[in-house]
Amino acid sequence: MIDPHHDDAASAFARLALELHEAPGVEETVDAVVQFALQALNCTYAGVAFSARGSRPEVAAVTDPVVADIYELQISSQDGPLVTAMREQVPVLIRDTTTETRWPVWAGKVAALGVRSVLDVPLAAGPVPRRVVGVLGLYSPDPDAFAPDDEAVAHILARHASVALASARQEAALAHAVDARKLVGQAMGILMERFDIDADRAFAVLRRYSQDTNTKLRDVAQQLIDTRKLP
Repeated sequence: MIDPHHDDAASAFARLALELHEAPGVEETVDAVVQFALQALNCTYAGVAFSARGSRPEVAAVTDPVVADIYELQISSQDGPLVTAMREQVPVLIRDTTTETRWPVWAGKVAALGVRSVLDVPLAAGPVPRRVVGVLGLYSPDPDAFAPDDEAVAHILARHASVALASARQEAALAHAVDARKLVGQAMGILMERFDIDADRAFAVLRRYSQDTNTKLRDVAQQLIDTRKLP
């Protein structure tokens, strides 16, 4: 485990920051976070779940299938330390799942999976009040596995991860938007050539089909490009 007061800790986090900065996308960024957690903390398993406005949390990365099981138990019931950390923007520490009283049903199932200690840390980004973008989950088969030093390192890791993930997701959204504009432009070109109409009319046709069929404009454009036919 990394000692947060040791010079090696600063070097390790500097390497992590560089690795996160150079990650080509969201998937690679979140994978780097969970792998670093395994190296830096006294945990056997790690995972990240993303928050989603108006919908259930999304499992973004796990180092072992047992983490996916732990997440799904909470996502299906909308209750547990993951949901609490995400909703209340506070870290949640469970020292022993066999004696946990806040979520006894969930804790019993997790203990049966061989996990005794749990530490969920929110990933928050943006200005205060910060927006929670997800939760970093750390798990150990040993009871009382996470010492104060582990919690300190987990919070540092969460801060690094929050910034990197927010940036990666923003870049992915921008890339998706640029791709959508390109698709719509290509579809408009097809309509303009086929029906001898101007750009405004071509866009109006695409938008009408999008509304009439309750299909995203990007998907209407993609279907026209692929099939040369409107939905």
